[in-house]
Amino acid sequence: MTTLFFDIGGTLADGSLEADGSWLLRPRPRVTQVLDAFAGVPMGVISDPGTEPGAAARVREALRQAFPGRFPDDRLVHFGPNTGRAIFDDAVRSSGGAADDCVFVGEDHDERAFARTAGLRVAPHPVFTRAAVENRPVFWTRIDVPQGQVLGVLESVVNGTEAVPVHVASPRLVLAMATAVGVDALHRAGFTADVRGQVEDTAAFLVRDDRPVPVPEAFAAAGDGARAPAAAEGAMRAAAAFCFASGELTGYPGRLSSLGPAPGGVYVAASAGVPVEEVHAPADGPRPRNGATTRVSTSGDGRPSPFPRTCSVSATAREPAPGSTTRPVTPSSTWTTTRGTRPRSPAPSPRPP
Repeated sequence: MTTLFFDIGGTLADGSLEADGSWLLRPRPRVTQVLDAFAGVPMGVISDPGTEPGAAARVREALRQAFPGRFPDDRLVHFGPNTGRAIFDDAVRSSGGAADDCVFVGEDHDERAFARTAGLRVAPHPVFTRAAVENRPVFWTRIDVPQGQVLGVLESVVNGTEAVPVHVASPRLVLAMATAVGVDALHRAGFTADVRGQVEDTAAFLVRDDRPVPVPEAFAAAGDGARAPAAAEGAMRAAAAFCFASGELTGYPGRLSSLGPAPGGVYVAASAGVPVEEVHAPADGPRPRNGATTRVSTSGDGRPSPFPRTCSVSATAREPAPGSTTRPVTPSSTWTTTRGTRPRSPAPSPRPP
């Protein structure tokens, strides 16, 4: 029998520290429906509550209050550092089955990589739990919103299928994750879904490069009328940003792949351990930097973040520290193209699980 393990923060729930020192967990949208769908299936938790005295007990109580009756078997609840495979090996042993019969659901691609090393199947969001159980892949997908359609319609479609938008590029373009089931539902609803690589243990990033991009006149004249010059510039800027980032990261283990043009740069998918946030485009003139990397996450509630967390990055790639991670931005609860600065999740002290 399959055993399901979930991360808490950014996956099952958002957490906040109350005045009395207790934790309050608020289930993320679509999570309750997923847990209902797997009623009767053994379910547990793999999460790091921090090292403060009593942290695990407080989070365990908050878990019980937020999800009453959902995780009754304490043997399947694992609290501790999730920066290596050890906690995932422990989880497999507690299940009484094989590693391949266990699924770990978590928004953090580094944690998913450790889980896969331990032999577990993985899902980047609770919406894709059934896909992981059935060994179906999840893909990075670019969704084009056609003229005459609005983001609200797209929202209603994805909330009813295996799809999770993670970043709104414009009213006409959304970066998402979806299975083949989700892609089919999008097509039937009249949206164009451009399927890219599998998500697996990758995270998506928006690599910006605002250096001037000269567009050959022949390229600018080709294509869709008045939109052709902008489209040509976007494609060339994306190519330049990806070539620069991939060149700076040559020699690192893992992979970096392009997910296509993004606002001011390119979307890329990077596997765990690839320090995308450690590179940026060189400056022209007196400006200190011309590029920054915005992390795009799988942790959302099925809606993209209006406020991606933008990370300033150093001038050259550095050797990654052992166990170094690159974390994504959390999608939130509104469909908007406004962008600013937003924390990945509530982060009082002590840290959320």
